[in-house]
Amino acid sequence: MKNIFPVYKPKGPTSNDIVVKIKKITGIKKVGHAGTLDPLASGVLVIGVGREATKKLDSIVEKEKEYIAKIKLGETSSTDDEEGEKSIKQKINKTKKQIERVTSQFVGSIKQVPPKFSAIKVSGQEAYKLARQGKALKLGPRDVEIKEIEIINYQWPYLALRVVTGPGVYIRSLARDIGEKLKTGGYLVDLERTRVGDFTKEKSMTIDEFKDYFLSRESID
Repeated sequence: MKNIFPVYKPKGPTSNDIVVKIKKITGIKKVGHAGTLDPLASGVLVIGVGREATKKLDSIVEKEKEYIAKIKLGETSSTDDEEGEKSIKQKINKTKKQIERVTSQFVGSIKQVPPKFSAIKVSGQEAYKLARQGKALKLGPRDVEIKEIEIINYQWPYLALRVVTGPGVYIRSLARDIGEKLKTGGYLVDLERTRVGDFTKEKSMTIDEFKDYFLSRESID
């Protein structure tokens, strides 16, 4: 697609930070992204440059996504990831067969409650802003689809999964819910998005590579 690029977001910056950098490189104000990645996550961030390209981003958000997720079992986190306050729950070493039985229950159409510390809107405000203010939040479950879960590696307490999803899935919520099902607790310690539709990690550019690519082009409409 013309003027739609997969950029590899490293850990640290927000998705919006990447958009700001692209604006500075191109000098074009109309820049957007398809599907937010948390600051602690890395991977494929699809960027649209220019008015016509940004109009197409809504359809790209709906595409299939693939992730590599690392989960720590035996503890919970207030944010369902590394940033939150940790609580030890149950340090019970589960077998791989037990893990497989539980993860298989999350494949298909499921109900999922988004994390409280997320950008989902509650009464017109992002949930994470309300959560940081200490306000009580009750987020309802949403219908989402998880197409595949494959165990890549498991060595207690760390579980690495390859996950293929439809739109709207929170991997932090998946980590939390797998931990709950196992009765051990669990939270996301690392996440890499390796694919959004046909845009893959291998096809993605770093910001520096995008800059070189852009400067070598005559124009972006």
